[in-house]
Amino acid sequence: MTETRRALVIGAAGQDGSYLCEALVEDGYRVVGVVRSAAANASPNLASVAERINLVQADLAETHVLEATIRAFRPHELYNLASVSFGPDAWTQPMETARLGTVAIAALLDMIRKVEPGLRFFQSSSSWVFGQPERSPQTEDTPRAPIEPYGAAKAFGDFLIRAYRHHHGMFACSGIFYNHESPRRPERFVTRKVTRAAAAIKLGQLSELTLGDIEARRDWGYAKDYVQAIRLMLAAPVARDYVVATGETHSIRELLDVAFGRLGLDWQAHVRLDSTYRRGPAEIAELVGDATAARESLGWAPTVTFEELIGMMVDADLAELAGTTAVAPAAPDAAAPTPVAPATDSA
Repeated sequence: MTETRRALVIGAAGQDGSYLCEALVEDGYRVVGVVRSAAANASPNLASVAERINLVQADLAETHVLEATIRAFRPHELYNLASVSFGPDAWTQPMETARLGTVAIAALLDMIRKVEPGLRFFQSSSSWVFGQPERSPQTEDTPRAPIEPYGAAKAFGDFLIRAYRHHHGMFACSGIFYNHESPRRPERFVTRKVTRAAAAIKLGQLSELTLGDIEARRDWGYAKDYVQAIRLMLAAPVARDYVVATGETHSIRELLDVAFGRLGLDWQAHVRLDSTYRRGPAEIAELVGDATAARESLGWAPTVTFEELIGMMVDADLAELAGTTAVAPAAPDAAAPTPVAPATDSA
């Protein structure tokens, strides 16, 4: 009789974590999700699997709770999707960023080595590790050169995973994720901010959206496609790190064109531009990833286009807002680059 596979997902209530939990449950896994807040037990992201997974409340740095969970559950696979949820927060929370992205990761890896060395481990990394690279697109071999705390913490995690893989023979890998979105993306991120504002304006619940630099460009993909890449990485015969990206960039201007256009609206009649909301010199560059290795070794490729993704998000926001009466305007945030590592509870 085949043993039921078991997976532990740290950051289960976030965008990526919830999609991952759904995919694992669908494949017959027993799943334990680690969430940072008790409120995550009622997370709408986990509604479809709430009765089929177990949740443990813990901070990534609470190694005693994680160790007890691993010893009791004995997972075959462990996915760490927890970090600071929004890249720019790293500048206001540098100590928290470092705590979750460096010390906690080191403790987690060493705990796995001692307690359950045979499990397969996935760490969610980010294109922010490349900072402002001299060449595009970026590959797994592009030098890490982060220019802010979030990318620096993620780069540390990449190096540490590589060290444990080579020194201890652990099956551990990093997914270097570029921006990936879905209807579950929090509203503070620019994609969701735009799609939700477009829907609210269409319904007469909002009159104006304020943005800064609409020429900023990002490599945007669909979160469920990226979760599929995670699954393929841990199913591969050999552990290695992979860039996961679409290989194309789109500007926020294009995002506005698609989102407002889907609803028959002219965004220029509803969007106010304010240069004071442009990001400073530490803004990340126009990053675009080369996912050739993932395509050739894992058979992975994105399945949803940029236009399809934004349309999906607009439709979801329109449906959700149709039953409400008012929408508070989101705080202006020009280029809001979306980090690829979701927070334990929100991203």
